[in-house]
Amino acid sequence: MLIGAILILTWLVLLLRYPAKALPLSMAAVCGLGLVALWVAWQDTRETSQLARLDLRLAYAPAQCPPDRTLQVTMHNGNKAPLVELRWRVAAYAPGDTVNLAENTYNAPRYRGPGELQPGAEWKDCLPLPPLRSGYRPQTLEFRAEHLQGTFAN
Repeated sequence: MLIGAILILTWLVLLLRYPAKALPLSMAAVCGLGLVALWVAWQDTRETSQLARLDLRLAYAPAQCPPDRTLQVTMHNGNKAPLVELRWRVAAYAPGDTVNLAENTYNAPRYRGPGELQPGAEWKDCLPLPPLRSGYRPQTLEFRAEHLQGTFAN
């Protein structure tokens, strides 16, 4: 923090003392920072729109899955780019409620998608249920994937 304050103070002194030389340099630096900020914002919106095109459905399916992994995951990649990596958290809601009933503790399972999922491909798997708050049964809840973080190939 001290170094940042010293840099800003030095820049202001140079700008006031030598405006003919410091002003064009400052404008070039501001333009460069603006271009970097635009590129980062574009990448973020691109990633957000790609994640929105993933169709990720979760369902409690004890008949189709092993007893220790009863959460069935179905994912369809609706993008034009292959999905390289995906992570998410599972939330559980009572129908019509907005309170997350899944406990996201340190020892809760970590959810990851398939390694690489090609455009238009589908992936199915069975994963463990997250720990639920006491008094709730999984067959009465809706499960949703939240906080998606992923990367796509260029």
